[in-house]
Amino acid sequence: MPSANPLHLAAIDLGATSGRVILGTWSKNKLSLKEVHRFPNAFQSIGGHDYWNIAGLWNEILAGLRAAVAALPRGATLASVGVDTWGVDYALVNDAGRLVYPVHAYRDDRTQAGLHRLANTRAALERIYATTGIPNVFYNSSLQLEETVASCPAITDLATRCLFLPDYFNFLLSGRMANELTIASTTQLLDVHSTDWSRAALDHFRVPAQWLSKPVLAGTKLGKVRGIDALKTTQVIAVPGHDTACAYDAMPASPDGTDLFLSSGTWSLVGFESDTPLLGAEALAARISNERIGDGRYRPLTNVIGLWLLEGIMKDFASRPKTDADWAKLVTAAEKLRRGNVSSASDRPPLARDLLDVTDPALTNPKSMKAAIDAQLKKRRITPPKNLAGYTRLICDSLGRGHADAKTAFERMSGRIFKRILIVGGGSKNRLLCQATADAAGVPVVSFALEGTAVGNLARQLIALRAVKDLTTFRALLGKSLKQTIYTPKDAA
Repeated sequence: MPSANPLHLAAIDLGATSGRVILGTWSKNKLSLKEVHRFPNAFQSIGGHDYWNIAGLWNEILAGLRAAVAALPRGATLASVGVDTWGVDYALVNDAGRLVYPVHAYRDDRTQAGLHRLANTRAALERIYATTGIPNVFYNSSLQLEETVASCPAITDLATRCLFLPDYFNFLLSGRMANELTIASTTQLLDVHSTDWSRAALDHFRVPAQWLSKPVLAGTKLGKVRGIDALKTTQVIAVPGHDTACAYDAMPASPDGTDLFLSSGTWSLVGFESDTPLLGAEALAARISNERIGDGRYRPLTNVIGLWLLEGIMKDFASRPKTDADWAKLVTAAEKLRRGNVSSASDRPPLARDLLDVTDPALTNPKSMKAAIDAQLKKRRITPPKNLAGYTRLICDSLGRGHADAKTAFERMSGRIFKRILIVGGGSKNRLLCQATADAAGVPVVSFALEGTAVGNLARQLIALRAVKDLTTFRALLGKSLKQTIYTPKDAA
């Protein structure tokens, strides 16, 4: 039975640019959060390759846990702790858990040869996708491990386990080596039809099968924290190790499966929850990733370029906003512009021909975002906007169309009808983007004021501790107290 006393939990949430430790308190079916430690994170380059500062991250985790203990009410203890990180990166260790190879960062270009080799071998590409449900992307763990074994053959004698980053930090905390399912599903090595590794994929990429153990489901208790006296009774719980899986868990979705999920930031991660994977030629062409939910089900996902466009365009304008008031003024000015770059107001949803093609690879990492956008528009004989407000309106409308296109593709491939789009992340605070998405998709967009990854991390801990029955129950309880804004679509004129 759930405890009548407040439960205190710690979420260790590591992103590629920053990390934080959040103290969560569950009391009377409500969750409160307190950020007790935040720190920057970045990979570092040496000898032409990129690496993570793993020792530095571990020291920050310890500092965060000490801060969490210090923030507890007098006499209270930390019931549990869970770790989530970005996907795909890993640590190779020996039987004692010692690192035997440096931890590369996923942006290292060492995988390019393997990436192109697989892309140019159609039969192998189709076979690997049918086996793993993960498209051929440069950062995949499969390609990273293939390059490691090829460039350092002796590693197969030195390493006995491959622990993905949340697995590795769980080991440092608990002393138990275990691979967790959601982070395993980012690797292109997991069998899409089971919750175990694909021997065909392991053999193709020449990854030693003995390096990996059958993944555990989120909620598995790994043991008590070791080496920290103040946490000797604290349980280490394998939460969804992939931060995106945590963010999706946090969304108070309808149990009937009619909600589409949008985690909006630098990139827009659009997907849904499913009992079955989304496979086949169209899914492969659309680069659908069949990642997993903590309970073993599927999370078909597509990656749409996101607010990276807006971040980039700001660099080309001296008038870019510097305060919240500046941002509010910019958004208000952009809202007054007619969609399609004409400076008169209109409620009419924009036509696709007036918008940016957000799938254009030229927008991925240009030296000047303005120049890249202008070049695309001029090629299509469209007049570029006159000012920053115009570019802001164009970008938000174009991203809204990109989100709607992803919805349409998912509906076509899955046979489902999505009645709402749930949005979290930085984009959830951008009313222009939310409204543009609602208008283009023709369904309401529900924006949540929500610390997604940390809340999803804590949710799985609460379920493991039996303070909450299941994820459906948690979402229902969370939804009662969560601030939300609903953007209803405007009809086309």
